[in-house]
Amino acid sequence: MNISDIENLIIQNHTTTSNDFKRLFHGRGGCYKNWKFLTIDSIDTILYIVYFSQPDDTLDFELQEMFERVFTSLKYKCVILQRRYLLKELSVVLLGELPSVAYAFESGLKYNLNLLAPRNMGFFADMKNGRTFVRENSEGKKVLNLFSYTCAFSICAIKGGAVSVVNVDMSKGALSTGRSNHHLNEMSTKNVQFMPYNILKSWNRIKKAGPYDLIIMDPPTFQKGSFIATNDYDKIIKKLFTLASSECTVVAATNSPDISTQYIRDIFDKYASEFKYKKRLENLNSFLAINNEKSLKTLIFEKD
Repeated sequence: MNISDIENLIIQNHTTTSNDFKRLFHGRGGCYKNWKFLTIDSIDTILYIVYFSQPDDTLDFELQEMFERVFTSLKYKCVILQRRYLLKELSVVLLGELPSVAYAFESGLKYNLNLLAPRNMGFFADMKNGRTFVRENSEGKKVLNLFSYTCAFSICAIKGGAVSVVNVDMSKGALSTGRSNHHLNEMSTKNVQFMPYNILKSWNRIKKAGPYDLIIMDPPTFQKGSFIATNDYDKIIKKLFTLASSECTVVAATNSPDISTQYIRDIFDKYASEFKYKKRLENLNSFLAINNEKSLKTLIFEKD
């Protein structure tokens, strides 16, 4: 696949876009040889590009020429480039003008974005099917959203009719954005809690608002000083029985390439055998991976 092929694919994928967040090119999944460093998203009127490793100068120049052609032909208002491999460097506006506010739109809901952030913008588009599941299975339920980040699951739970939601994340900034996301969607936070805690050290505080009918756990792969998925995932599973109602559903997710579907099923069998595996949610077609076990895994368990 060459740059011309990628340009044609972007144009083809763009024909079915609305203002909803859509991945136009997903090199990360390894399905396109030599392009694993590149992803391209359509975010309303913004074209958002991420380099996960540095291309050589010639390729970088040719790509940026292609971005300009796409910007012009598809009438985007802004092109942003994030060089993720630089870790702390802010994203840059390549073309056009950054809007004063930017949102990720999805299924009639919207979420605040920080598109110049050096890492995560505030929204994980690959989790759409997980959010849909939560929205469709929250009516009348008390929901616990662990590692809530900016509370997208909470928005979907409230939209789906949840009676209450508890969001837990050690980042006060992320929770502040989460609260703003509720207001952005004209949702009351009267029955929504935002707990800025280290989850592994706060079980008693979290337990007080339970028991919960739906528990969502989508931890980071690595969070310095608080959570390492390969070491700590089982610590959450061990506590589920203290948090769950008699008929509880668990959404257990991970993006870690080092944690497999079978590993999660095994630790449920070992530490929370009352929860039975039901299914793994399919990933979006726009996030296809050559090895599905290295990509997002979202598993559903139900308490018997």
